[in-house]
Amino acid sequence: MELLIEFFTALYDLSNAMALFIIFGLAFAGVMHELVPETLVTKHLGKESIGSVIKSTIFGIPLPVCSCGVIPLASSIKKSGASKGATLSFLISTPITGIDSILATYGMFGWIFTIYRVITSMAIAMVAGILTNIYDKEIIPEEVEEKSDSCCCSSSCSSESEAKQKFSFKKAMEYAFVTLLGDIAKPLLWGLIIGALITIAIPQNLSEILTEYSWLSYIIAIAIAVPMYVCATASLPIAAGLMLSGVSAGAAFVFLSAGPATNTVTIGVVKKMLGTKSLYIYLGTIILGSVIFGLGLDFVFDINSIDAKSLIHMEEEAGLLEILSSVVLWSFMLYFLFKPYFKKASNE
Repeated sequence: MELLIEFFTALYDLSNAMALFIIFGLAFAGVMHELVPETLVTKHLGKESIGSVIKSTIFGIPLPVCSCGVIPLASSIKKSGASKGATLSFLISTPITGIDSILATYGMFGWIFTIYRVITSMAIAMVAGILTNIYDKEIIPEEVEEKSDSCCCSSSCSSESEAKQKFSFKKAMEYAFVTLLGDIAKPLLWGLIIGALITIAIPQNLSEILTEYSWLSYIIAIAIAVPMYVCATASLPIAAGLMLSGVSAGAAFVFLSAGPATNTVTIGVVKKMLGTKSLYIYLGTIILGSVIFGLGLDFVFDINSIDAKSLIHMEEEAGLLEILSSVVLWSFMLYFLFKPYFKKASNE
């Protein structure tokens, strides 16, 4: 009974720390989606140059698209003439951060961690893109087809070919709280639950081992993050749970960086769409880049005597706005979770 109370307390704290920023981020993402035409994405990425890699990376950073939702968009970019490097950098930078994830990261970890996450994701994506343009000249005769049934984010896997109409606030909010939130509702819910479980379930002696032998926590973070699907926002409560359990900020950062950028579906798509060399560059750059930047974060914390737990903004008592935001977010998540069952029951 005591463990159950601890679990729901941890879940309550995590939800209150993130909900307001996620909701605000979703709304902003909806407005941005309505204002920015998709033709802009394909316009500047055709050349096999460093410039196209930089453009695709920067453009991918704020887009609120998960690691599966980015697949058809990347495929469209590639078919429109984008270089392999630009396509790969877009594939990496886009799912690691989005406007909703950036705001949620700030809400939970503060500006320093947020800026570090954005900058390092840009660096990893750019390096991967440049290396691909230099070392992978292989021409792929057949490109990957868009398959919404194989993608974990089915509703965001639709590509809009028609031109943007006049701005519609209703459509912006529909995209934010129906399409986008519907895509991340399930992984976000599981992320909150797993984060709360990690907070209470990791034995103290295990966290001491991971704290003393940081290399072990890095290996565990990579082993979990690479094959697992977790979107950038849903990865935050898991990382917070790891840090609260004694894992270093660097190891948690490895999970935050590698987790959203890779999963088994995207790995298969990259191999088919860009080839084996690009796949090796994709995985190698993400893994090595995440570990190097994770070590750098731990080094900065060590020399400044910063406790990783002090980053997490969960100790303050939640206000009415935070609690209401948490209620709204959970209402949406539970609705999307049980929506298929509602439809099934109404059809019977």
